[in-house]
Amino acid sequence: MRQIVLDTETTGIDPNDGHRIIEIGCVEVIERSLTGRNYHVYINPQREVEAEAISVHGITNEFLADKPVFADIADEFFEFIRGAELVIHNAAFDVGFMDAEFGRLKPVRKTADHCGIVDSLAIARAKHPGQKNNLDALCKRYGVDNSNRELHGALLDAEILADVYLLMTGGQTALSLDAGFSNGGGGTGVRRLDGNRPALAVVRASDDEADAHETFLDLLDKQAGKSLWRKWQSAE
Repeated sequence: MRQIVLDTETTGIDPNDGHRIIEIGCVEVIERSLTGRNYHVYINPQREVEAEAISVHGITNEFLADKPVFADIADEFFEFIRGAELVIHNAAFDVGFMDAEFGRLKPVRKTADHCGIVDSLAIARAKHPGQKNNLDALCKRYGVDNSNRELHGALLDAEILADVYLLMTGGQTALSLDAGFSNGGGGTGVRRLDGNRPALAVVRASDDEADAHETFLDLLDKQAGKSLWRKWQSAE
C-alpha cells in the first residue's frame, strides 16, 4: 500500500473566508516503510498571511512573495498524491483547504475522489480517549524526537507524523527478520534456539503473596460482584 503522510500550513483558519495554503509537506510510505521520497513546496497565497498564523508557523508575507502560486504546482502535487492513502492529522482541516484550492482550477478535483483519507487524530482519540492527542503530545507518548519543532512546518510535521502514525498503528516501521543473525544455512536470518538449552526457571508466588492476592479478590467481589479471575477459575 502506498501512503502519503501530509501536512499543510495556511494563511488562516477557514478556507471559506478566502484563506489559502502556503506550504505543503508530504512523506511517502510504502508497505509501512519510509521510502525517502518527499514532496515539499512553499506557495504564494496571493493574499496576506494573518499575524496569528505567522506566530504559529513563522512563514511571512515577504518570504512567500517570490514563491509559485498554487495553480503552478497543482498538477505535480496532484500526481504525487493521486491514488495514495493520505494520512493527515485533523484531516478535515487540510482536505478542506486542498479542495478549496483545487476547486479554483479546471478541471475541478476533489481529494476524496482520487485518494483515500485517514485521520490520525481520530485514531489517536480512539486509542487515547480523554488525553491530549496533538502532535507534540503524541511524540512524547510514543518517544518520537520533536526537538527541532519550535514552529509548525509542513514537511517537518509530516515527517514527525509519519513516525508517530507507524508506531501508533503497529509499532513497527519496517519488517526485517534478519536482525543481524545467521543460522549458517544460506542466509534465512532466523536464529533458532538450541533444543538442549536449560529449562526456563519457573517463579511461583509465595504463600504470603498468594494470600494477598486472595484478599484483593475478596475486596473486588464485595465492590463489583464476582471478579473476572474467579469467574475464570469457576469455568475451568
